[in-house]
Amino acid sequence: MAEDNQMSLIGHLDELRRRIMWAALAILIATAAAFIFSDKLIKLVLLPSGGLQLNAFSIMDGFMIKWRVSLIAGIAVAFPIWAYQIYGFIKPGLYEHEQRAIFPVLLGSLVLFLIGVTFGYYLLYGMIRVLKTFFPPEVKFLPAADDYISFVIFFLLACGIAFQLPSLLTILVQLHILNSKILTKQRRIAYFILFVFAEIITPVSDPIVAPMTVMVPLIILYEVSIIAAKRIEAGREKRAKDITVT
Repeated sequence: MAEDNQMSLIGHLDELRRRIMWAALAILIATAAAFIFSDKLIKLVLLPSGGLQLNAFSIMDGFMIKWRVSLIAGIAVAFPIWAYQIYGFIKPGLYEHEQRAIFPVLLGSLVLFLIGVTFGYYLLYGMIRVLKTFFPPEVKFLPAADDYISFVIFFLLACGIAFQLPSLLTILVQLHILNSKILTKQRRIAYFILFVFAEIITPVSDPIVAPMTVMVPLIILYEVSIIAAKRIEAGREKRAKDITVT
């Protein structure tokens, strides 16, 4: 029995290694393809700046900026492949109804991430304009290319990840870690956490309007998660009754 368990563990580790290799290869190919179009991607990242002329202060900045933008784009483009590899690895440990439910969650996760990134992208127009007004006339603003790119990538990723809230909560409900009653009862705490998160990712002087602009969509997504949790629980109860009758 111990030998069988050991062989099973070795088999799982081998499968994990193989799936990581496929996922890494997909990201590498997508990143290489994105690098070819990195100049256009950087122009897209620069659009919300309102015509800022960025400055580089290191000989490696040009390559590193292109590489960073290309890597983020590569990870996003390769999402269907590396997400499928994750699903393939955890699939044997899922019940049949959980396997059927995982695909809508993955698809919804991708859609929500794209919506979040788009939402954050349009917020950048107003945010950068406000941030530039903080510089007094005596201070000459020389925006560093590396700092600007890092700021934009961080903000867009933060918005995309924040919009994953329904997917995360749905998975936790599927795993019986959370339920609709807990989500409803802890609503005020959740709202406070969302507001703090919105305050962190919106670096502007206005402590109310800007964070609320980010917080309102997150509240809507949280309420949608409660509805989804109730539907999951209703389906779970129905399956339990069907098994009992059978």
